[in-house]
Amino acid sequence: PMRQLLLLRHAKSSWDAGNLPDRDRPLNARGRRSTVAIRKVMRDLGLQPDIVLVSTARRTLETLDLLEPWDETPLVEPMEGLYLASVTQLLAILNNVAETARAVLLIGHNPGLHELALALAGNAVEDHEVAHHEPLRGLIQGFPTGALAEFVIPGAWREVGPDKGRLVRFLTPRGLESA
Repeated sequence: PMRQLLLLRHAKSSWDAGNLPDRDRPLNARGRRSTVAIRKVMRDLGLQPDIVLVSTARRTLETLDLLEPWDETPLVEPMEGLYLASVTQLLAILNNVAETARAVLLIGHNPGLHELALALAGNAVEDHEVAHHEPLRGLIQGFPTGALAEFVIPGAWREVGPDKGRLVRFLTPRGLESA
């Protein structure tokens, strides 16, 4: 069965309180607005996760709060290990997802999230399919705050790795504003 992986980078966070530790930085007003926009698009497209894996940083948890309530409440797993995780750590976490899960939303951080998305897209990036693939073109340029990548995973979660995903959509706050 096809599985769906949604990668969401936390929305824009505030640098105003310069004395806050990085993990305690809250979203700023723009970040909150862009998350509400992503929430609407997710509803319109029927993107409904069974499981949400979320970093325990304040900005990722606040991003998740703004996506709620869901039509069907997913299982939410806050994970310390997702905070600033590397691509290797992210893949290990995905490989441990229960095979019964059809759709997973992972809310995390760069640079790991961007590297994960590029790794999943794998050969498509190198095969110069990029010219004809709008989402890939966007993804290669970067993974901005509040952006959402939707992948189809053709195999099992335990097999997720480089070149094991098909990028379906890449939505950015800026793209949604100009749409």
